[in-house]
This record gives sequence, C-alpha cells and structure tokens, in this order.
Amino acid sequence: MTKKSKAAIAAGAIGSAAIAAALLYAGKRKKQKEDAAKADTIPSGEQPETD
Repeated sequence: MTKKSKAAIAAGAIGSAAIAAALLYAGKRKKQKEDAAKADTIPSGEQPETD
C-alpha cells in the first residue's frame, strides 16, 4: 500500500467514527428530551392536585 491509500483508509475510519459519535449523541439528546416531557405529564388514572 502506498502512503496515500493508508491515509485515505485512516481518514475514512476517522470520518466513520465521527459520524457514529454524532448519531449516538443526537439519539441520547432526543431520549433525554422525551424523558423530560414524560416527567411533566400526569400519569393516567391519577387526579391532578389542586389547591
């Protein structure tokens, strides 16, 4: 292999890892947002407390 082909393979691996990390991060943020929205809702069957 030439130096250029090794560099291309390394760049591809780094790029793939960066994309995978970005997708994992985005998925985690989405899940946290959904969990926060669920925490604000009243569970079914329970009456909301009022004063």
